[in-house]
Amino acid sequence: MSKVLEGIRVLDFGRYIAGPYCATLLADLGAEVIRIEKVSGSEDRFVSPVTEAGDGAMFLQLGRNKLGMTLNPMKAEGREIVKKLVATADVVVANLPPDTLTAMGLDYESLTKIKPDVVLTMISAFGRGGPYSNRVGFDGLGQAMSGNMYMSGTPDQPVKAYAPFIDFGTASLSAFGTLAALYERQKTGNGQVVEGALFNTALTMMNATAIEQHALNVNRKATLNRSQTSAPADTLKTMDGWVLVQTVGGPLFERWARLMGEEQWLDDPRFRDDISRGNHGEIISDRLAKWCAERTTEEVLHEMETARIPAGPILSPQDVLNDPHIAAKGLFHPIEFPGLPTAVPIMKTPVELSDTPGEIRHRAPTLGEHTESILHDLGYTDAEIAELRSQRVI
Repeated sequence: MSKVLEGIRVLDFGRYIAGPYCATLLADLGAEVIRIEKVSGSEDRFVSPVTEAGDGAMFLQLGRNKLGMTLNPMKAEGREIVKKLVATADVVVANLPPDTLTAMGLDYESLTKIKPDVVLTMISAFGRGGPYSNRVGFDGLGQAMSGNMYMSGTPDQPVKAYAPFIDFGTASLSAFGTLAALYERQKTGNGQVVEGALFNTALTMMNATAIEQHALNVNRKATLNRSQTSAPADTLKTMDGWVLVQTVGGPLFERWARLMGEEQWLDDPRFRDDISRGNHGEIISDRLAKWCAERTTEEVLHEMETARIPAGPILSPQDVLNDPHIAAKGLFHPIEFPGLPTAVPIMKTPVELSDTPGEIRHRAPTLGEHTESILHDLGYTDAEIAELRSQRVI
């Protein structure tokens, strides 16, 4: 099967999620990705450890399809190795503050002296050009500083989403930008800088809220899981669990009123359109909560599906592993990893291409697993590699 990015080499200097997952998506599409870690292992390798060696759940997901090497680019010998690697690369991915990139010789000016047509995909918390440029930050800062946390939870308790969606969103947008840069390079022969930022992604996701505030000065406050711009849209307790019901638009509201057997809702001016229903959403949620409380989750979901109203159960992680739709589509790819008794479920490439799909070809590397073979390819001898190891350059 043809691989979209076959023949493309990517150097992954990323850490945690945004940079590494950008490189993961490129690897899924066929690029050769070399993951470069600290000599003792980068911090993100050990997040949520699942093996005795400390390899983490996140690294098993984001390290798939990559070759792994250890390197200290802050030492002179390490900088030389970086230069040799860059000379063979098409893309360098690094989610580090701009000043750190320069210190490591990974800034665009340094890279283009070695490989003029290289694409540098740089990802940081806030991007270049503003007063926050060199601040460090994680996903949570994007959630906090974009209005997202303010509009989640309650007015008394802002809430951060458990899933690091700003990180994964930034990674996906950065992969999109990298593909665009590679396409442009095919036409012109020129590389360029692709710049992603957690703050940019977060502001993109909350942009409509900022637009509404600017235009109408509505000063919204958080209402937990209840939507403020349509209804019914809320989480509701059933006899044996929880469900999410979510509607937008008049036709869905009409279906809901008929399901309740109460078409008088349709003639009430308080519920004439989405924004009106959102403004009075607590009334609608209260009615639906009483209806759900009298039924099991299965009964609620069956009646909602019969009425073609979007609804779903609130699943635990174990429920997710048992979900029949995930199993039927084969969304989790079982991958064995040293130190684990059974294969672990790795989510496949989330975008499905009909002719050239992404695929998981092999597991994440153990620490420094491919260091020697990569250095041999660069021309280093066994004796030179041993000396580099003794100096903890690798």
